[in-house]
Amino acid sequence: MRRRKFNQLSLFLAGLGLVSCSDSAVLNYRAPGKNSKFRVWWIQSFYPAETEALSQIVADWEKKNNTKVEITFYNDGSVNRDAENALNNGNPPDILFSNTAEFSLYPRLAWQNKLVDVSDVVEPVKDLFSPIALKAVSYQNGATNKRSYYAVPIAQLSAGLHYWRDLLADVGLSDTNIPRDWDGFWKFWETAQDAAKSKGKKDVYGIGLPMSAEATDTIFMFEQFLTAYGVDLINDNGQLQADDPKNRQGIVDALKKYAGFYKSEHVPPKAIQWSDADNNQVFLSRNSFMTANPGLSIPASQQFDTNVYTKKLVTTEWPLAPSGKPLNYLVAVKQAVIFADSPNQAMAKNLLSHIIQPSNLVTYLKGAGGRYFPTMPKLLEDPYYKDSQDPHILTATKQFQNTSSFYTAQNAAYSEVGAKQIWGQAIRSVAKGTVTPEQAADTAIAQIKNIFSQWK
Repeated sequence: MRRRKFNQLSLFLAGLGLVSCSDSAVLNYRAPGKNSKFRVWWIQSFYPAETEALSQIVADWEKKNNTKVEITFYNDGSVNRDAENALNNGNPPDILFSNTAEFSLYPRLAWQNKLVDVSDVVEPVKDLFSPIALKAVSYQNGATNKRSYYAVPIAQLSAGLHYWRDLLADVGLSDTNIPRDWDGFWKFWETAQDAAKSKGKKDVYGIGLPMSAEATDTIFMFEQFLTAYGVDLINDNGQLQADDPKNRQGIVDALKKYAGFYKSEHVPPKAIQWSDADNNQVFLSRNSFMTANPGLSIPASQQFDTNVYTKKLVTTEWPLAPSGKPLNYLVAVKQAVIFADSPNQAMAKNLLSHIIQPSNLVTYLKGAGGRYFPTMPKLLEDPYYKDSQDPHILTATKQFQNTSSFYTAQNAAYSEVGAKQIWGQAIRSVAKGTVTPEQAADTAIAQIKNIFSQWK
């Protein structure tokens, strides 16, 4: 059965003009000695099908190249730290695929000349990738003062909005009446909480947004708010535009709106302490009407219950921006890298070339069950995405029509903004009422300017 499915997929890809890369596009290498270990660290999957798909892709490569791959699967909370520790100890894996390293770790390591230039992996299939994906993996090397491809784009995701349709019905509200304008949209969820409170449901909050400095999700969601408010901190040349009055006002407005949910008590009180998993847990415990989360891990966790998955839990598009224009969705591109200290660089390039062959890549991403989406636009034309019978996947696919990239793709110095939790600290301080949005914005701008001035 698996062989038959693969053949059908190959025919589909051929129809799209995405036939597998030829052997000439997959880099050649000399097999290592018997005692050499070729090590790959990959992010732990949520679903067996994702692990199975990757394992099969790697097994096919092993058989073809008569080489053994040692794969270790890591959870989100440890892989970046362990990889950096291994690097500092002179024993990094050959390949790393992380779920969050693009926010801080990868840009910094590329700048420090600690990653391998993988242009010879990306270039043969460059035309298949989206401009956003290519932009995301093009990093500046501080040693050469040149920009090049230092990572391979594997997948992408955007921030999804999820809500409970049946919880709304319980308080006399219908999701057919959710406003599309920015302020009206967020007010709707505040109204839902107020209605629940009037019915004695005091433990159900309207909005489940993270307010902590520690959560990576805070970075993702707040930068989506910054985009909504028209903030453009770094231009296409990588130059900081923090002194632009329009940017300062956008930051102030974003802080006022985002932290305002906490100040008005429409966000759970522990949100200022949340880790990345906590908004998921609160929402799935039905203690918030809605939440925002990267990818589709929340609805995917409910696939075992058809009634919940298709009728009660809904994934929806973001509202229009405050300007009334369609929102640009921030896209996080998930990337694989090869460390400069790897003794098996040619082999690592060969394996990554194999993984990103379109037929392999789409097989892996489908196994992820909507956790990840293709970085190759034509793969999004696969009926699994474009004409999906899955309402969550169908909604999420639409978000990749109007996208923006994170600032780390434009200037590696911005990676320190995430590493030093600049936005998370600003949000928390405003949420707790210790400073005004204006004061928090000015502090954040000064910190960012200092980072850029000292970046080496």
